[in-house]
Amino acid sequence: MPDDETQTPTLNRDTPARTSPAPRARSLPGAAEGPSPWLLRLIAVGLVLAALNLRPAITSLGALLEEVREGLHMSGSVAGVLTSVPPLCFAVFGVMAPRLARRFGAGAVVCAGMAAIALGLAVRPYIGSTAGFLAASALALMGIAVSNILMPVIVKRWFPDRVGTMTGLYSMALALGTALAAALTVPVTGALGGDWQTGLVVWAVLAAVAVLPWIVLVRDRTPAPGRPEPAAANATEAPALKITRSRTAWGLACFFGLQATAAYITMGWMPQIFRDAGVSAGTAGLLLAVTMAMGVPLAFVIPRVASRLKNQGPIVVVLGLCGLIGYSGLYLAPAAGAWAWALLLGIANCAFPLALTMIGMRARSGAGVVRLSAFAQSTGYLLSIPGPLLVGVLYQHSGGWGLPIALMAGLMLPQMVAGVLAGRDRTIEDEC
Repeated sequence: MPDDETQTPTLNRDTPARTSPAPRARSLPGAAEGPSPWLLRLIAVGLVLAALNLRPAITSLGALLEEVREGLHMSGSVAGVLTSVPPLCFAVFGVMAPRLARRFGAGAVVCAGMAAIALGLAVRPYIGSTAGFLAASALALMGIAVSNILMPVIVKRWFPDRVGTMTGLYSMALALGTALAAALTVPVTGALGGDWQTGLVVWAVLAAVAVLPWIVLVRDRTPAPGRPEPAAANATEAPALKITRSRTAWGLACFFGLQATAAYITMGWMPQIFRDAGVSAGTAGLLLAVTMAMGVPLAFVIPRVASRLKNQGPIVVVLGLCGLIGYSGLYLAPAAGAWAWALLLGIANCAFPLALTMIGMRARSGAGVVRLSAFAQSTGYLLSIPGPLLVGVLYQHSGGWGLPIALMAGLMLPQMVAGVLAGRDRTIEDEC
């Protein structure tokens, strides 16, 4: 599914005529005109391998959070900080990706991103301190952040006539990697001797393998297709667009931030909620995997349905109600109805592809979509940072999950309000 978080929708129909030659895929410098089939296949493999590595750093940790806390003598509040690191890194490092790509090339940046993931995941279990664990996690998340942003650029440049197919391919790989890390981390840890450090470090191997296909593109610095030159960009209406004056833009930013809050709380804390209710560690990991795997089919269904509606508010409400029911179940009978709550929360977490779809529908021009996407995602990720931290603090000081789950359920209400506001049939150009 499209991740947590970071794709930039584009409107091809609004691309200026003067940029139309750019989408033609090109070969590496010095090669014959047009990419060879083997090169395209290699890039496709690279996309899949990269996508598989965009979430295991988060969901593998969630499956072993209790062991990590005990091993590093980490308090619940500090564990809350740890679960807040992903959105913080995505907000801070994601904005660097376009500038890095212009200077070094998108392929080189993704290659470096995979290397950063591999290094961070290999080092963090053995540093032996909470500060070092956080720093190594931040290194891995930095690689995820820049790769998240640039993968759609890679797809558009090398597969301009198969954008939908390739986007669907790496979205499914992303959801698969998320679910596999949640489901397999505990069993793999047990098979390798029960050491949580070994259970976490195995995911560095997958990231190291993902570096290899991207080495071919390190020297390729061709600009991304469909990107107007600065002079052309100045001629559009985008620079004059005061996006902060748009209620729709703010609604989308709040909706994006609240759904991201729910997603990172789920990835970071849901296995622990089930384990504290008496569910085994392996089953808790499987429950998280089920929640994440719901995004594979729904990431295709929800955007198609949403794009046919003028107002996406009803979908927002349905997803929000699924979340409310799921959290209510976690509060009342976490173990007895665990599989049902995992399914419902998996449906609720599919607010992410809905948010991306609405970003593409709430602006008339391609430049407007890019600006709206940057505003909604950067603001949204900043808004999502306190949520996982607050859950950790409430858990530690209340001694149970009653208050944290009540907080999660309560956040679904403003999420629905913001989503209904963002889903109205209007554009930011009209409001600005």
